Amino acid sequence: MRVIADPIDYSLLDNWQRDFPVTSRPFSVLAKDLALEETDVLDRLRKMSSAGRISRVGATCAPNTISASTLAAVAAPPDRMEEVVKIISDEPGVNHSYLRENEWNLWFVATGPSREFVDAALQRIQDLAGLRVLDLRLVRPFNLDLGFRMRGPRATTARPQPRQLDLTAIEPGDRDILQGLTEGLAIVAQPYAALANSLGRTESNIIARINALQEAGIISRFGVIVRHRALGWRANAMVVWDLPSEQIDTAGPRLAALPGVTLCYERRPVPGVWPYRLYSMIHARNQAEAKEFLEGAKAIPELANVPHEALFSTQCFKQTGAMIKAKPEAVL
Repeated sequence: MRVIADPIDYSLLDNWQRDFPVTSRPFSVLAKDLALEETDVLDRLRKMSSAGRISRVGATCAPNTISASTLAAVAAPPDRMEEVVKIISDEPGVNHSYLRENEWNLWFVATGPSREFVDAALQRIQDLAGLRVLDLRLVRPFNLDLGFRMRGPRATTARPQPRQLDLTAIEPGDRDILQGLTEGLAIVAQPYAALANSLGRTESNIIARINALQEAGIISRFGVIVRHRALGWRANAMVVWDLPSEQIDTAGPRLAALPGVTLCYERRPVPGVWPYRLYSMIHARNQAEAKEFLEGAKAIPELANVPHEALFSTQCFKQTGAMIKAKPEAVL
């Protein structure tokens, strides 16, 4: 575990996981907030990036708006684990991949510019691995923010209410901007100018489009994206609940608001194979804390005595930003 001892680094990670400044010199705003020089902030973030404590300074997008995504799983035999992990990780649209404690042991998120692209990626993985792929499509989110509090008794930060989505705000060229933001801004004094130069646009245009996409709810969070495992949250469990969709109407929001729950959503079940509809991620520093959070979830009246499973993560194989625009070599 990489422990952060510097209180200034803590503040950088605590204060700027969302609402990152959209101005010509954003890191100078962070510097002013922390009574530092801009160069000091840049140096600290570069070091944390190199050490694997943050994955990027960038954006996450509302699911299935500008691009498509799904959660998927395979049951990989232990003696083929390395082979199947490579097949999944080599697929360009896969941006997260984990080993979890379950018969369905390899879990991944497949992303791409369209549902057809994602479907083709799942089919390739199924064909190459010779294993069934569960396609667990999102029905509705209750919390997809995934912000972490570095200090305090609970791991999650206060979650703002999502903006109302306005898909009419999307303009030609926005995919290029959003792909750049999901991959991460350059940690330089004028990152929007650097992004603009790479796209043949102006800094003012990039800033205007980012503001518009945030206002439209397309960008759901913009800031420092941390690597939670590297920062001490190593007891992470995906808890799945088997209850009818109509009961999720009340159970979902209550579960999403619970301390320790960092993600919460409803997904389609797979009849006869995977009956679970309600998903919640628990991120904790240790298993005892994770089990405490789980007991709190089980105390919610709608979840009392509901069949559930806690799938603890044991290894992370891949963690990157989502694919919004396919690179030429990834185009079908």
